[in-house]
Amino acid sequence: MPSTHPPPSSVRPPARPAAVVNEEIRDLVARAGGWLYGETRQQYEVLRDEWTVAVAAERDGLVEAA
Repeated sequence: MPSTHPPPSSVRPPARPAAVVNEEIRDLVARAGGWLYGETRQQYEVLRDEWTVAVAAERDGLVEAA
């Protein structure tokens, strides 16, 4: 019988293209003056993980690049 549960988040395509997430990472680092500490570092790590998933999805043809 097929599963009625949604796929794990690691299987779902990302919500945003890698280029969009990359631009947000660049903006964050620029606003932080190149130094990532505390909350800024946490924001970076979340964005980095999102970007990694987006790049993989684009590479594997799951979503189109921006």
